[in-house]
Amino acid sequence: MVRVFWLLLAPLVLLASSVETYKWSEGESYLMFLERLHLPQALYYDIDSDDQKLTEELRTGMPYQVMHDSNGTIEQVLIPVSDELQLHLYRKAGTFAFEAIPVIASTKQESITLSIENSPYYDILKATGSRSLAHAFVAGFKNSLNFRRDLRKGDRLVMVYTQKYRLGSPFGMPELKVGMIEMRGKRHSVYLNSDERYYDEKGRQVEGFLLSRPVRNGRVSSGFTLRRYHPILKRYRAHLGVDYAAPRGTPIVAAGSGTVIFAGRTRGYGKLIKIRHSDGYVTLYAHQKAFRRGIHSGMRVKQGQVIGYVGSTGLSTGPHLHFGLYKNGRAINPARVVQVTTKQLGGKALKAFKGRMASLDTQVEEVLAHPTEAVKVETIDNACYIDPESCRPLKGGKINETHQ
Repeated sequence: MVRVFWLLLAPLVLLASSVETYKWSEGESYLMFLERLHLPQALYYDIDSDDQKLTEELRTGMPYQVMHDSNGTIEQVLIPVSDELQLHLYRKAGTFAFEAIPVIASTKQESITLSIENSPYYDILKATGSRSLAHAFVAGFKNSLNFRRDLRKGDRLVMVYTQKYRLGSPFGMPELKVGMIEMRGKRHSVYLNSDERYYDEKGRQVEGFLLSRPVRNGRVSSGFTLRRYHPILKRYRAHLGVDYAAPRGTPIVAAGSGTVIFAGRTRGYGKLIKIRHSDGYVTLYAHQKAFRRGIHSGMRVKQGQVIGYVGSTGLSTGPHLHFGLYKNGRAINPARVVQVTTKQLGGKALKAFKGRMASLDTQVEEVLAHPTEAVKVETIDNACYIDPESCRPLKGGKINETHQ
């Protein structure tokens, strides 16, 4: 179906004369964006409540595209909401229409090997230009190694990871499959297991950031999904969090210790609290009836501390908590880190992990045997929105750090 959609769109694409890529500005809402581009407010007020809430997921720094015709008139806008879904605003019958569609992206497995000159973070950043990649590697060893004390110049590191590409440029967070660093002749590795958590060579979990359930007696009424096609509505939906159904007034607790960065009201999520935690994590608590007295932006809260009460404010059909989890601005499944009890694999789980580890170690050996220099990915001038097999390059593709 996606192929059919893009082929139908092709005539419109091919008439366009330019496409500009921008980055979403900090503090700009979707409604502010529509007003600035002189697009109809109906692109918010006439869409359904699920899509309205999606517009509140737009995050700072996300690249989006604006396509103009030869007269400079906006024809289409593509705004990624997650790694899987994007908002598509397009001209139709003299006005504009809205829909959520899949992100067209390709995934590549890549690898790098480096000899340490300064630090793992700095050397990876210098070689690849990717802060995300540098952070992914360092975070994997944060709680097990002391780079500052034990690392020496000339020590080696290897990363095998996957990276999505959209419009010719890296898109979303890279996913580290295995990271290895050699310190004073001894190798240390972390591995991504099939449960989407990281473990060391002995099957011990290495992630240190764990969350508790925000509603202790809540029932999960809706799970996390980056992209789902609704067979009846014949459209794509997303649910970038977990819903806990609970009676109105049920206490909501902070899932982890951190700093409140927002406590206020939005149209879609109603009364909303956001908490910033360590290592780039942010939790979101939406549709609250009320905040606990004294809760305000800038204050520190502890894991398990009551911060508010279940309600149905905003675009909600009944009392529940919408709980969101973000890592460096990217929505991730809270089930990956909420109430994690696994610390040491054993039995069949350990045996399966050892098999996975052996395969990843083989890949590391191949990278060491045939090292290649990391290549910084430059912005691609020619880009296309439809399937690569059926599109031709468009002019433009300029990256703009700020709006013109």
